[in-house]
Amino acid sequence: MTVPRPNLSWHERLYLPAVMGGLAVTLRRFSGTLGALVLGRRSKRVTMFDPEEKWEVPPGYRGAPTLVKDEDGREKCVSCQLCEFICPPRAIRIVPGEIPPDAPNAKIEKAPKEFSIDMIRCIYCGMCEEVCPEEAIFLLKDYAVTGLSRAQMVHDKARLYELGGVMPRPIKKWAAK
Repeated sequence: MTVPRPNLSWHERLYLPAVMGGLAVTLRRFSGTLGALVLGRRSKRVTMFDPEEKWEVPPGYRGAPTLVKDEDGREKCVSCQLCEFICPPRAIRIVPGEIPPDAPNAKIEKAPKEFSIDMIRCIYCGMCEEVCPEEAIFLLKDYAVTGLSRAQMVHDKARLYELGGVMPRPIKKWAAK
């Protein structure tokens, strides 16, 4: 089936009215912006001046995953690798390790030797946070995760703990009663 092209009048073939209409819209916007700058007032439109101003994220916002430590400074992650197995894009990589034998919790826990999250591959689904039995992974409320190269976007264990910080554990399963 062939759709015939409409016959344009000489006025429409010049394209001049369309160009003039676009130019009129541009000049209207320019004059409104220029007037706002000269008078020192802000326009009705909302413009966020990043990084001085930040958007408020709504409750339930799922940001970048990070690792957290408990209030004693110990790693909460016990290398169970559930987050690695559940991650849909396979952005999490864990190499299990052992806690030094002289540590007080060496017989009851393990710690990751290497832990990395590729933030480029991460889809921020939050499944790693939900599946973690030790509450070691939490999602940041910050939406600006940036880097200048692909290597900077792969966060290693030290960077993840730096971003996550310390979060007190509500359930102290190994504390003496």
